[in-house]
Amino acid sequence: MRDAALFIARFLIGFLMIGGAVNKAVGPDGASALLTGGGLPQALVWPALAFNVVTGMALWLGIGVRSVAVIVAGYCALTSFFHLSIYLSQDDAWQLTIFVKNWSVAGGCLALSVAGSGAWALRRDHGFA
Repeated sequence: MRDAALFIARFLIGFLMIGGAVNKAVGPDGASALLTGGGLPQALVWPALAFNVVTGMALWLGIGVRSVAVIVAGYCALTSFFHLSIYLSQDDAWQLTIFVKNWSVAGGCLALSVAGSGAWALRRDHGFA
Protein backbone atom coordinates (compact mmCIF):
# COMPACT_ATOMS: atom_id res chain seq x y z
CA MET A 1 0.00 0.00 0.00
CA ARG A 2 2.86 2.40 0.83
CA ASP A 3 4.47 2.05 -2.60
CA ALA A 4 1.13 2.50 -4.37
CA ALA A 5 0.41 5.66 -2.35
CA LEU A 6 3.86 7.09 -3.12
CA PHE A 7 3.42 6.32 -6.81
CA ILE A 8 0.01 8.01 -6.85
CA ALA A 9 1.41 11.04 -5.00
CA ARG A 10 4.30 11.30 -7.47
CA PHE A 11 1.92 10.90 -10.39
CA LEU A 12 -0.52 13.56 -9.18
CA ILE A 13 2.13 16.17 -8.41
CA GLY A 14 3.91 15.32 -11.66
CA PHE A 15 0.59 15.65 -13.49
CA LEU A 16 0.24 19.17 -12.13
CA MET A 17 3.72 20.04 -13.37
CA ILE A 18 3.20 18.49 -16.82
CA GLY A 19 -0.22 20.16 -17.05
CA GLY A 20 1.44 23.50 -16.36
CA ALA A 21 3.91 22.85 -19.16
CA VAL A 22 1.17 21.90 -21.62
CA ASN A 23 -0.80 25.00 -20.67
CA LYS A 24 2.24 27.20 -21.30
CA ALA A 25 3.03 25.44 -24.60
CA VAL A 26 -0.51 25.59 -25.98
CA GLY A 27 -1.33 29.10 -24.78
CA PRO A 28 1.83 30.99 -23.84
CA ASP A 29 0.02 34.34 -24.13
CA GLY A 30 -1.91 33.76 -20.90
CA ALA A 31 1.19 32.96 -18.88
CA SER A 32 3.11 35.78 -20.59
CA ALA A 33 0.41 38.29 -19.69
CA LEU A 34 0.43 37.08 -16.11
CA LEU A 35 4.20 37.48 -15.93
CA THR A 36 4.25 40.96 -17.45
CA GLY A 37 1.31 41.96 -15.24
CA GLY A 38 3.44 40.95 -12.28
CA GLY A 39 6.42 42.94 -13.52
CA LEU A 40 8.43 40.00 -14.86
CA PRO A 41 9.67 39.40 -18.42
CA GLN A 42 7.39 37.28 -20.60
CA ALA A 43 10.40 35.23 -21.73
CA LEU A 44 10.28 33.45 -18.35
CA VAL A 45 7.45 31.35 -19.78
CA TRP A 46 9.95 29.11 -21.59
CA PRO A 47 12.28 28.27 -18.68
CA ALA A 48 9.19 27.69 -16.51
CA LEU A 49 7.79 25.33 -19.17
CA ALA A 50 11.09 23.41 -19.29
CA PHE A 51 11.20 23.24 -15.48
CA ASN A 52 7.65 21.91 -15.41
CA VAL A 53 8.44 19.18 -17.95
CA VAL A 54 11.70 18.06 -16.34
CA THR A 55 10.37 17.95 -12.78
CA GLY A 56 7.05 16.40 -13.78
CA MET A 57 8.77 13.63 -15.75
CA ALA A 58 11.27 12.99 -12.94
CA LEU A 59 8.41 12.54 -10.49
CA TRP A 60 6.48 10.30 -12.87
CA LEU A 61 9.49 8.11 -13.55
CA GLY A 62 10.77 8.13 -10.00
CA ILE A 63 14.16 9.67 -10.73
CA GLY A 64 15.78 11.78 -7.99
CA VAL A 65 12.45 12.09 -6.21
CA ARG A 66 13.80 13.43 -2.91
CA SER A 67 15.84 16.18 -4.58
CA VAL A 68 13.23 17.00 -7.20
CA ALA A 69 10.51 17.21 -4.53
CA VAL A 70 12.55 19.72 -2.49
CA ILE A 71 13.20 21.80 -5.62
CA VAL A 72 9.52 21.76 -6.62
CA ALA A 73 8.54 22.71 -3.06
CA GLY A 74 10.85 25.73 -3.28
CA TYR A 75 9.52 26.63 -6.73
CA CYS A 76 5.93 26.45 -5.46
CA ALA A 77 6.77 28.56 -2.42
CA LEU A 78 8.53 31.17 -4.55
CA THR A 79 5.84 31.36 -7.21
CA SER A 80 3.11 31.53 -4.56
CA PHE A 81 4.34 35.01 -3.61
CA PHE A 82 4.12 36.05 -7.25
CA HIS A 83 0.46 34.96 -7.34
CA LEU A 84 -0.22 36.67 -4.01
CA SER A 85 1.20 39.95 -5.33
CA ILE A 86 -1.04 39.74 -8.41
CA TYR A 87 -4.04 39.02 -6.19
CA LEU A 88 -3.26 42.03 -4.03
CA SER A 89 -2.60 44.40 -6.94
CA GLN A 90 -5.35 43.26 -9.31
CA ASP A 91 -7.92 41.78 -6.92
CA ASP A 92 -7.96 38.56 -8.96
CA ALA A 93 -9.46 35.96 -6.61
CA TRP A 94 -8.18 33.09 -8.76
CA GLN A 95 -4.60 34.14 -7.90
CA LEU A 96 -5.37 33.68 -4.21
CA THR A 97 -6.54 30.14 -4.99
CA ILE A 98 -3.26 29.45 -6.81
CA PHE A 99 -1.33 30.92 -3.86
CA VAL A 100 -2.97 28.42 -1.48
CA LYS A 101 -2.63 25.56 -4.00
CA ASN A 102 1.09 26.20 -4.35
CA TRP A 103 1.60 25.95 -0.60
CA SER A 104 -0.39 22.70 -0.55
CA VAL A 105 1.73 21.27 -3.35
CA ALA A 106 4.88 22.38 -1.52
CA GLY A 107 3.68 20.45 1.53
CA GLY A 108 3.06 17.33 -0.54
CA CYS A 109 6.50 17.67 -2.08
CA LEU A 110 8.14 17.97 1.32
CA ALA A 111 6.38 14.76 2.37
CA LEU A 112 7.71 13.06 -0.79
CA SER A 113 11.20 14.35 -0.03
CA VAL A 114 11.09 12.50 3.28
CA ALA A 115 9.32 9.35 2.08
CA GLY A 116 11.33 8.90 -1.10
CA SER A 117 10.16 7.38 -4.36
CA GLY A 118 8.81 4.08 -3.14
CA ALA A 119 9.50 0.82 -4.94
CA TRP A 120 7.71 1.75 -8.17
CA ALA A 121 10.46 3.94 -9.60
CA LEU A 122 13.18 3.72 -12.22
CA ARG A 123 15.74 4.81 -9.63
CA ARG A 124 14.37 3.94 -6.24
CA ASP A 125 15.49 6.04 -3.31
CA HIS A 126 14.80 5.20 0.31
CA GLY A 127 13.91 8.52 1.89
CA PHE A 128 15.73 10.04 4.81
CA ALA A 129 16.91 7.75 7.57
